[in-house]
This record gives sequence, C-alpha cells and structure tokens, in this order.
Amino acid sequence: MKKKILSVVLCGLLLLGGCGSVADSEKEPGLSAAEYEAAMEEAKTTPYGKYPELVTYTLAKMSAANNSNMPEGDTYENNAYTRYLKELLNIQNVDVFEEKDDQYYITVDMAIASGEIPDIMVVKDAETVARLYEMDMIEDLTLVYENCASQVIKDIYASYGKRIFEPVTFDGKLMAMPETSISDGPNLIWLRQDWMDRLGLSAPKTIEDLVEVVRAFIRENPGGNEPGETVGIMCNTDLCGENGISLEYQLDILFAGFGAFPKQWVYDEDEKVSYGSVQPQAKEALAYIHQLYEEGIIDQNFLLRTDTNIVDMIVSGKCGSFFGPWWAPNNPLVDAVSADPEADWQPYLIATAENGATYYHSQNPAYKYVVVRKGFEYPEIVPKMISVIFDYSRYEDVDNEELSAYFTQNVDPTARPVAINVDYNSGLRRCYLSLMNAFGGKTTYEEMPLLERSYYTACKAYLEKGQEATAQEWAAYESRIEACSLLNGKNIIEVESLYFGETETMRNVWWKLQELENQAYLKIVCGEEDISYFDTFVEQWLSMGGEQIVEEVTVELEED
Repeated sequence: MKKKILSVVLCGLLLLGGCGSVADSEKEPGLSAAEYEAAMEEAKTTPYGKYPELVTYTLAKMSAANNSNMPEGDTYENNAYTRYLKELLNIQNVDVFEEKDDQYYITVDMAIASGEIPDIMVVKDAETVARLYEMDMIEDLTLVYENCASQVIKDIYASYGKRIFEPVTFDGKLMAMPETSISDGPNLIWLRQDWMDRLGLSAPKTIEDLVEVVRAFIRENPGGNEPGETVGIMCNTDLCGENGISLEYQLDILFAGFGAFPKQWVYDEDEKVSYGSVQPQAKEALAYIHQLYEEGIIDQNFLLRTDTNIVDMIVSGKCGSFFGPWWAPNNPLVDAVSADPEADWQPYLIATAENGATYYHSQNPAYKYVVVRKGFEYPEIVPKMISVIFDYSRYEDVDNEELSAYFTQNVDPTARPVAINVDYNSGLRRCYLSLMNAFGGKTTYEEMPLLERSYYTACKAYLEKGQEATAQEWAAYESRIEACSLLNGKNIIEVESLYFGETETMRNVWWKLQELENQAYLKIVCGEEDISYFDTFVEQWLSMGGEQIVEEVTVELEED
C-alpha cells in the first residue's frame, strides 16, 4: 500500500518508531559475542560485508508511474533489488513515503522544514545538500565512502573528474553520494520512417533537410489523419535544456545550428565566460525558430501542451517528429510501437555546422544526491548499496536471473531503494561496444556484464523475431544499437558547459532571471514580440543581476 506523509508530524513519528536498528528476529544463528562483533565490524568497514542482524532503515522513496513497471506482486519494499540487498547485506528499507515526480521533492522539502528526515533520502540538487549541511542535518560520508565503496565504484566516480564531488564537499567533508549522469551525446531527431518511405523521402542530414521532411509530413499527411491533425516537431515550453541537461522535446539542435547554447555557461568568441541565452547567436536562432513556428514546422500548439499530451500525440500517430536522446525508445516510443506495431520510428543525427559536424553542450556530471540523516548508526549503507547494485551485481553476479529479468522487462530504475544510477561517464559507449563485440563474435555472452547481457538478449530477440518482437525488444535494439551507432561517430563535437553551481547573487535573483528568459524566448518564438525584443531582454537580464552573476561565475572558474 502506498504510504504518504500526511503531515510533518507523521514523518517525525515514523522516524522515532525504531527504524535504523537491528532486528533480533533475523540475527545470524550460532554466533558468539566475539564473532558477532567481528561480523559487525566487517559489515561497517567493507563494501560487501554482511550485517550479522537485519538492519532496517527509513527511506524517502521516489516512485514512478505503473509501479515502476515491476512484475505483479513486487513493491518498493519487496522487489528484486530489495531482496538482493537483504540477501547480500542483510538490510531492509522501510518507506516513510512513496511519491513520484515533483511531489516527491515537495514532500522531501516538508520533511526538511520539520527538522525530521528519514535515515536515507534522495535530494534534487547540490543546493539542497548545502542547506542540509548548514542545518547540521546530514552525516559526513567521507570515511564510509573510503571504506565501503568498491574500487570499481571509485573508478566510476573518478571518470567524471573532480566536479563530481566538489558541489557536495564542504570543509573537506563529503556530505552526499551523487547520481552520475552519463554522457548522452547530442539529441537525435526521431522520425516516422514508415511515413518517410511512403513519401519517398531521404534521410535528413542537415537542419534544412529535416525541415523538408517535416513539411512533407504536414502537407502530405502520410499517417492518414484528418486534415490539419498532423503536427510538426513536438517541443515543450522550456525550448531547450537547462544548464547541463539534455532532455526530450527540446530544440537545442536548432539553436546549435547558429552556434547558440542557451542556458549554458560557455566561452564566447573572445574566450570570456558568458551565459549562452544572452549571446547574439541566440538571437539569430530565435528568429529562425519563429519562422518555423509560423509555418507550423514546430507544433503551433506547443504552449498548451503538457509532456503527457505530447506523448499522446506521438502514440496516437498525430506527430511524426521530435528531438530526443538515445533513450527515447524507452519513453515514449515503446508505447507508440505497442499501440501501432506499424509505426517505424528511427533516429537521425543532424549536423549543426557547414562542415557536417554536430555540436552539443556537455552535461552536468551529477543531478540528484543521496544524503544520510545526522546520527543514523549505519551511514555506510549508502556506499554499500551502490557497490552491490552498480558493481557486484553487474560485474560479478552476472548470472542473476531475477535482476536480469528486470532489465529485459524495462523495469524503471525507481524500483531500486535509492533511485539513482551510477555508471562510467562513457557508460553509453562502453555498453554499445560490448554489444557490438558480442554480435561480432569478438566476445562471448559469458564474458559480458549483467546489464550488457540483458540488452544483448533483448536485441538478439528483436533481430531473430522481426515483426514478432515485443515493443520492449524493439526499444532495446533502437536505443542501444541504432541510436548509439549514430553517437559513436567521430564528427560529434562537445562544447563544454563550464558551470553548474550557484553563486551568491544567483541564490536571490536567478529564479527571476529564468522567468524573464523563458517569457522572452516564448514571446519571440510565438510572435508576441518582434526579434528586436531580444535586445530589451538582454538589457533587463544584465541589469537585474545577470551582469553581477557573470562576474561571480568568472571568478569561481578562475579559482578552480
């Protein structure tokens, strides 16, 4: 049954109810006092040491729609991951609440405001970690990370450089464990290949090529929709990714075609630190995007659409084009293919420069963070869980059928007690090369890690079954083989996003500047304001604190 915090008081009561303790009923039998102490010491100081008694911990649980796609009967307290952790480490989560999407973080903020937080929880950003540190509410994880993170986990974090820990290290103390953000590469354009074939259209290579394809979709209506129902490229009201973020339904590639990287801290033409949203290249891009909007190449109703409505349009066959990362087949396209097996969605890499290269901005190496309540007796549980799930199960216990089934069944990562992912910065490429080596006969199935095994099984099934393959098998092949083959090319150039932190002035006015920027961009795209309004926006942005923030970011980067 789903548990919610009905009030801040309830959170406190649950925390006082004895969790974060050991359970005598599940004590290892036959241990002497000395053996018990030795086992407990090993458990508290090594990655895989098993506790001699069951250790329970309270958890703020991030959930997802459809019970995270877990098999029937599995819950967030009793599933393949929790059973595995209990078997190997003898630990068990007790969920204080289970919430999804933004409601999860709202409830977390309620718990923080009450002064009572669960033993373990995921928070949304480094700023929240800093707030918890200042309030003296979370544990120092420096020593437990050193003792209880496996060498592979340490190598994984090291692959991101010093930026991975810097935002959550205060006074030399590591106060949170980051979720890693593997390099996704540039967004691809996902198109209905069956529509293209019906119209005899060639694969688009440039932005101009893409516009011609979408124009043909709208005019020729290859999906057989009612007149006027087929829409252009789907996008959401963010228009482009936040600082260091690349998501679906955004137009970063169109901006990059003009050398513009809105919402990113980058170097300008004079090699000075600048905010991409206020640069002249962004003005040129907005003028062009406005033209596409006027023609309908970009969905003219995007201001009215939620992400749920966008998915509905894609699944129902009203839209045949959107920008998205390599993982778009898993969400939303698996639903589109399930609804219409004839829908042939394929990815294309679009060049943003005349030399045929595709430019894109780099990503923030970490988004979410895991923190531990100050005073919790077993803070080492966090690096131990991370080591078991992202090292031991993947590289050692590769024959684990239950975990493998979770991967092949597309169970959402939120099924894990701590809903994060930890993988090498080059994790996407490593997985792709592993699959290609296996299909090419260079390695065997037995030599593959668990995650790669599951994708190999699904991709192999897709190739063997053809039209009889499941939507999940199709999604595995399209994401891990077709999309990744495009991202494995050499003509892709990463533009470094320089800064992901929060300066002193940002803390007070950044939300105002973001609102100003979002409104200005939308007004220009939709024609409410002429392109000359961009200059007015830049003046306002600088005067409202933007100029001071540029100076502060510059100073911080120089100090690094």
